[in-house]
Amino acid sequence: MDERKATILRAIVEHYIDTAQPIGSANIAVKTGLEVSSATIRNDMAQLENEGYLEQPHTSAGRVPTQKGYRYFVDQLGSPGRLGPVETRQVRAFFEKAQGAIETRLGRTSQLLSHLTAYAGVVVGPDHDPALVRSVQLVRLEPDRLLIVVVLSTGTVERHALTISPDTKEDTIERASRVLAEGLIGKGAHRLSCPPSTGDPEVDQLVAGAVGAVEGTDEERSVFVGGAANIAGHFEAVETVREVLVILEQQLIVVSMLRDLLDRGLSVAIGSETGLPLSDCSVVVAPYTVNGEQVGSVGVVGPTRMDYPRAMAAVQVVSSRLSRSLARSDG
Repeated sequence: MDERKATILRAIVEHYIDTAQPIGSANIAVKTGLEVSSATIRNDMAQLENEGYLEQPHTSAGRVPTQKGYRYFVDQLGSPGRLGPVETRQVRAFFEKAQGAIETRLGRTSQLLSHLTAYAGVVVGPDHDPALVRSVQLVRLEPDRLLIVVVLSTGTVERHALTISPDTKEDTIERASRVLAEGLIGKGAHRLSCPPSTGDPEVDQLVAGAVGAVEGTDEERSVFVGGAANIAGHFEAVETVREVLVILEQQLIVVSMLRDLLDRGLSVAIGSETGLPLSDCSVVVAPYTVNGEQVGSVGVVGPTRMDYPRAMAAVQVVSSRLSRSLARSDG
């Protein structure tokens, strides 16, 4: 593509992102400052349309970008845009104050992404499978109910309820808690085996019940979606909004989509590139790490006419800051 056509295409994409309206040749001439006639610009637009970069929604209307047009635009960006000073301060303040259980922090991070971009923010939590048990403790909530608190090496805090006999003594619970700590710390969270028998039937029964409760944890990654309601403002078709919201509610689909995109080396997926029936949607995604190991991903889901430079900048900055924040917690 020659430089003039590239300039025209870029102007059309930027205009459509800003206004959601087609643009004609006269306005493009003003917008780009190209010293050529409107007829020349119309001819270039027609060629871009023939090559699949543009389409004309109505006979008398201007052109709008196609998926191929957006892809060319994104590929030509070279690097993400930059967040403004206000957004930069918001991100810095957010991570300076970030604390608490990792689930809470990841949920708030999805809200931060949504706030920065006005799209739906998505954060995929760490995979439980490679996590090791860092600590385990039994806490009595009620006479017949225990809470099992397990802290994993990823920073995840898991809580499991266990029903017990109201007659169970505190000494039995304390002994079972010590046995669990000695037998489970350092072991894979989902490959646990019951510690050796203590010779005390009550303690052994309590330990076995606790191990069973921990092993029974759903191994799917947690998915946190912030600002899903933002989707509604970006699409005219109610059915499209419904389809996007349904997909965002299905954790396994979201995890698989983001993992597949990263495996394919994509940080931006447009329309059919997502691998899902989301022809009007785009996804921007980046991994986050703990001590150099990729443990999850962050991203935004929005319309194909999303502000790509801004979305890419937000995702990149948040993934980097989240990685540093979790690394500090892990240390």
